Amino acid sequence: MSSVSLLAARAALRAHLQRHFPGQVIDELPGVEGPIEERVPGFRIFRIHPARPGEWWVYVTSGCWAATQEDGHGTEFFLAAPRDDWLNRESLTVNAFYHCGPDRQRLDVGHTVPIGRPWLDDSPCDHYLISLPYPYGPDFEVCAWGETSHARILWLLPITEAEKDHRRDHGLEALESLFDEREIDPVDPQRPSVVQGAYRTAYDCAPMPASRGDGTIGS
Repeated sequence: MSSVSLLAARAALRAHLQRHFPGQVIDELPGVEGPIEERVPGFRIFRIHPARPGEWWVYVTSGCWAATQEDGHGTEFFLAAPRDDWLNRESLTVNAFYHCGPDRQRLDVGHTVPIGRPWLDDSPCDHYLISLPYPYGPDFEVCAWGETSHARILWLLPITEAEKDHRRDHGLEALESLFDEREIDPVDPQRPSVVQGAYRTAYDCAPMPASRGDGTIGS
């Protein structure tokens, strides 16, 4: 993928975010230190400041599309959080590193990935569910530019291990129905699990490389 295509994708994504978050500050940040540039050249994260105190911080990857796109179609990811924290950038960086590896590691709706630590603080959420961007709707999901290029923007939704297992055993729709019934706050690190009785099983897809405390990626 040429640097011209990467820059065109980044400019289109920034414009897309500016339309959906009008008037909000949008920073462009590097990923955390580590081998991300080897797999996702030019990787960046857009950090969207909340419009008002108490509203969400939103982080969006830029570079996954360019590293993996086929015929102009690819994916980027976003994470919503209650506060600005380096761990949010780490999560997106590690997720991008995993997604942009071998083809078998491509992430899509319904997949789950282990975080390797609590999401934030001592949160019971220690996995991400790859989800449609329900908080922002279908117009946010697709960022299109040129004649044939578009990036699909998917949500990294923090979930518990028990919820991950419920998705595997009963399907994505069943888990999402529980989220709706309980009216979860998706950015509350301390939200209770909608499923009780966690138990350990194999992950649905190969484990995402764990992130060490210094921000590098590896076991």
